Amino acid sequence: MSAPVDAWRARGRHHRLQGRRIFVIEVPATGPVAAPPLLVLHGFPTSSFDFHQVVDALATDRRVVLFDLLGYGLSEKPDIPYRLVDQADLAQALVTELGIDRLGLLSHDIGDTVAGELLARQLEGTWPVEVTDRIVTNGTLYMDLVQLSAGQQLLEALPDERLEPGVLTRDTVVGGLRATFSPQNTVADAELAAAWELISAEGGECLLPRHARYIDERRRHESRFTPPVVAHPSPLTIAWGTDDPIAVAAMGDRLAAARPDARLVRLDGVGHYPMVEAPQRFVAAVTGRD
Repeated sequence: MSAPVDAWRARGRHHRLQGRRIFVIEVPATGPVAAPPLLVLHGFPTSSFDFHQVVDALATDRRVVLFDLLGYGLSEKPDIPYRLVDQADLAQALVTELGIDRLGLLSHDIGDTVAGELLARQLEGTWPVEVTDRIVTNGTLYMDLVQLSAGQQLLEALPDERLEPGVLTRDTVVGGLRATFSPQNTVADAELAAAWELISAEGGECLLPRHARYIDERRRHESRFTPPVVAHPSPLTIAWGTDDPIAVAAMGDRLAAARPDARLVRLDGVGHYPMVEAPQRFVAAVTGRD
């Protein structure tokens, strides 16, 4: 492993959840605790490592819990169909194992949909956890506004099966990630190298067509996943990179219009990965601290 990835791995450990090996990091609050734990839900096709530059700043007054979704990062990568509702089951199992009964949610990309499913369960009374606050950042909440990248369209068009090694190359995957960043930001090559290392661990790049089924799942079940993001009464912060070519700025604006009490922070000159492209601005947006 590279030094950044090895350092990230050393901060966590594997849990056995739903019969699967799931990589989890818990960061204790570094100062007086002012809020319940924060559960972080990452996006496609990356991992919890996306937050490595911001997690310590987020943990100044609350415990932060991150995990790699099944099939991502340092978690187990079985050759199976992948569903976002199953990822929500894992999140629920982790919260139960850790004995957490009150929490905040920070979600990005497909993590926004996993959070939507968790919120639906909470509102239905089937997830007995109090959600105290939420932060939503760039994700495809409204499929009529999404602008799928060429890479996403290719993956969605492929059969739901594991690819042969070498079909998806490092240059292809890294190029796809780089295309989601704002041209106003320069992301270090080491960041993209680490992202590729974690995507390709255990041959994970070969599973990307299987993961891409989330697009159709999201499309078919939007009426399940999005309304709870709007309706849940917990305080909501919307932190949106306005240069996102996929989850375009209009998505954040529509969510804010549906929740006029929400705090909307438009991150101008930032693309799909605010926590990677502009970590200090992201922390300020999420926490409200300058």
